Amino acid sequence: MNSRTKKVAFHTLGCKLNYAETSTISRQFETAGYEKIDFSQTADLYVINTCSVTENADREFRKIVNKAKRQSPDSKVAVIGCYAQLRPENIVATSKVDVVLGMKEKFNLIQHLDFDSPEELPLVIQDTEVDELHGCTPSYSVGDRTRSFLKIQDGCDYPCTYCTIPLARGKSRSIDPEILVNQAMEIAAQGVKEIVLTGVNVGDYRFGVEITLIDLLKRLDDVEGIDRIRISSIEPNLLTDEIIDFVSTSKSVLPHFHIPLQAGSDKILSLMKRRYGVALYKDRISAVRSVLPDAGIGVDVIVGFPGEGEREFQDTYDLLDSLDISYLHVFTYSERPNTEAIDLPGKVSMRDRKARNKRLTQLSDKKNQTFALRQLNQSKNVLLESNHDGVLTGMTENYLKVHINENGQTELNRIVQVELTGLQNSKILASLPD
Repeated sequence: MNSRTKKVAFHTLGCKLNYAETSTISRQFETAGYEKIDFSQTADLYVINTCSVTENADREFRKIVNKAKRQSPDSKVAVIGCYAQLRPENIVATSKVDVVLGMKEKFNLIQHLDFDSPEELPLVIQDTEVDELHGCTPSYSVGDRTRSFLKIQDGCDYPCTYCTIPLARGKSRSIDPEILVNQAMEIAAQGVKEIVLTGVNVGDYRFGVEITLIDLLKRLDDVEGIDRIRISSIEPNLLTDEIIDFVSTSKSVLPHFHIPLQAGSDKILSLMKRRYGVALYKDRISAVRSVLPDAGIGVDVIVGFPGEGEREFQDTYDLLDSLDISYLHVFTYSERPNTEAIDLPGKVSMRDRKARNKRLTQLSDKKNQTFALRQLNQSKNVLLESNHDGVLTGMTENYLKVHINENGQTELNRIVQVELTGLQNSKILASLPD
């Protein structure tokens, strides 16, 4: 490498866990003397951290590679993450890239770079025995002044028939709570107010024999300077009464749960190999509402899974319509190689998949509006995140985005108490105290 400072740009696809890991890798490059720049600028190296949950993520990846090469034809392109682990041959066949690293080697990217190498073939390192991945590299995101994603766990032991994540990330393993507390203190020292706990299966956090998620929450609740802690997502069978009760009394863990459902039909849940049925899911929503009546509750749901006829979809729709929830994340089922679901009978047409997605998206809008209306005329604490043309935006503790007319003196990255005053074109309006 010559003496000129090399410029590196990063692009992240997929989940919050990927964002945490990208941020950690970017800090490695900055420590090594690289200048980190925006992906839209001309760089010497473009790093793309990939996802392979859906076919859309695969297509998005190819667009990003092409964009990088158009911006800087002589640049190097490194591809890391789940897609790099699962389908390196596809990446090499369809994209002009220089380095492809699987899950185990992505944190060693710097060591695999040689800007002066005449070698034309890309370097590809795939971890063939993903189940033997040991350890769990600690990671957290920085750059957003208000919020940081803190990785507490990686991998998954749940063999859901539609999911490639266990193939890409291996078995469930968790990070030492002492390391996580220290990282939370580092995050607090940078002025970040909110931490989002992230992983592949956060509720499965367990370190050693006795330490589980509830123990970690209690430890992090005592970290000075972190005002807010969110649990990114938690499986319904892992959301215990003890966790719910602790959130109700915690000083920093927020009353917001994102609880994947995936299907409201026991038949489809069984085909998916989910670890619960409809009855347990309903019980968990009721358990949250009985203790935290104003908690935000988000739900993941998949439409168009093999075997989902009109009856099974209607069961899902009716269940979601009946539940006291805040919003939905609706996913259209996407066939993924090397999953059990790809060989299941009862394939749903793309036309029906799209139509069902639209119906549930509309239901999500209705649920979100109903939940927001119930919160009006209440006081909420809002973390101020942005100011556009005199309108402040931020999130309440129960995950409502609010819009506040700025009074000329309010700084961002502060938690302020506001009153929710109304809805305007689906926007939640709030006012600052006089």
